[in-house]
Amino acid sequence: MFKNIPFDRVNWTSSSFLVITFFTAVIGTPIYFYHFGFDPFIIGMFIAFFIATGMSITLGYHRLFAHKAFKAKKPVKLITLLFGAAAFEDSALDWSSDHRQHHKHVDDEHDDPYSITKGFFYAHIGWIFFKLYPRPLANVNDLKKDPLVMWQHRHHQIIGLLVGLALPTLLGALYNGWVGALGGFLVSGVARVVAVQHCTFLINSLCHTLGNRPYDSRTSARDSWLMAIFTFGEGYHNYHHSFQHDYRNGVKPWQLDPTKWAIWTLNKLGLAYDLKKVPEEKIILAELRETQRQAEKQLTESKRWNISCPTREAAMEKLAELTERLSEGYSEIEQAAADKVALSRKTLAYWREQAAETLEHLTVLESLQPRMA
Repeated sequence: MFKNIPFDRVNWTSSSFLVITFFTAVIGTPIYFYHFGFDPFIIGMFIAFFIATGMSITLGYHRLFAHKAFKAKKPVKLITLLFGAAAFEDSALDWSSDHRQHHKHVDDEHDDPYSITKGFFYAHIGWIFFKLYPRPLANVNDLKKDPLVMWQHRHHQIIGLLVGLALPTLLGALYNGWVGALGGFLVSGVARVVAVQHCTFLINSLCHTLGNRPYDSRTSARDSWLMAIFTFGEGYHNYHHSFQHDYRNGVKPWQLDPTKWAIWTLNKLGLAYDLKKVPEEKIILAELRETQRQAEKQLTESKRWNISCPTREAAMEKLAELTERLSEGYSEIEQAAADKVALSRKTLAYWREQAAETLEHLTVLESLQPRMA
């Protein structure tokens, strides 16, 4: 049963921490609430630390350090490094190295550190249990030049203990003695660490398994509005893999992306600058290209059906017409982007409508095929 498990490569420190904190949270937190009730201060502190540490990962570790999607002043960097350490997801340097490797080799069984091709559990947490491949720190030479990043790299464990566990314990003690201290440690400390970690891990697992791929179906990364709720906007993962250096993940007006809003606010306050933003033309190009790819695939599959059906034939004819129109639109927008000519919002909206209509006919054609099988 265990013969294929590489016990000689187990990361015992990380594995023990993940297992102990998980069961402490799952068992200890309900017992605490049973005996002492739901104290608004303890709940509020959990929420505050969840936001502070979670946003330090999404805004700091991810978009600031790993992707350089924007630049920030020292106070922002320091706060995200302190509270990022309190999430106990390694140092910003190590985290960024793994993440850059993931983007460079996404879905590669050997070079993607948390490749979904090895299964949901491996992508979620198994890769932390088993460090099978060395971390290529050569891909973070830019971060090695940052004194704050290197200071946190050297001391992230003690920083994590002080900010992530000792601080909520102390605040709880000041509020309500030993009962508050226990609540601060268990709820705002341990349970919060587990919650933040698994929300982060679900981006690597769930967002490479379930969701939509409106920008590029050639990668397993998917958009999930549900995960965006729990990860401050990180759930729009297909977009992120298509445009990894954009400071935004949720680019549609209706998409929830608190990290984007926080970065925008910091920019207005003069604490963040050089925000990288993908031009709308390029985003629409990706959407058109993906819609066209799916339409052509569906048309090819539909032609294999030799059953005569007026509805299906009409749907195929309309889809072929739309696909050809999308090709024209793609060429028009691509040429405009190459010539650095800004297209009107009306033109861009038109091609988005064409893509949406194509998707509707794709759905119609797909719904017809199973009934004729």
